[in-house]
Amino acid sequence: MKIVLMGVAGSGKSSVGAALSAALALPYRDGDDLHPAENIAKMRRGEALTDADRWPWLALVGQALGGPGIVGCSALKQSYRALIDAQAGGGVVFVLLSGSRAVIEARMAARVGHFMPSSLLDSQFATLEVPGVGERAVIVDIDQPLVDVVAEIVFKLGALGLAAGGSRPDPEDI
Repeated sequence: MKIVLMGVAGSGKSSVGAALSAALALPYRDGDDLHPAENIAKMRRGEALTDADRWPWLALVGQALGGPGIVGCSALKQSYRALIDAQAGGGVVFVLLSGSRAVIEARMAARVGHFMPSSLLDSQFATLEVPGVGERAVIVDIDQPLVDVVAEIVFKLGALGLAAGGSRPDPEDI
């Protein structure tokens, strides 16, 4: 199974990715680790990335899913998701970690040492294209405890025939 945890900055891709990795016994990779240094420097300066900045990074994200696994990546536009899926050889399921601006802004304010400033949150929400009909995607509300977010993802993947649906992860494993 190839999964991209997607959403705006601060939606919890890293935390959910680590927990989902344990629940599904799949490796997790943070897409932020695949950004070239120039992209990170640009975001640190509070500058939004352009599509030209993103394309090479998105290709690397897709290539990181050459086999079963989970990658955290914003994947905000349908065209980005199409590129990731193509680079991964198809079959990628996208899990949108969805939350209100207030919830995500509070999370971003609480994190320490991340390169993405909350000043870029508006551009992230403006760019976000919620997955639509024809995309292999599920949407999960992040305004709930981590164990519940993971349980909902596992259940929804099961409903797509991709995982043992309905099994609740053990909170001690998360």
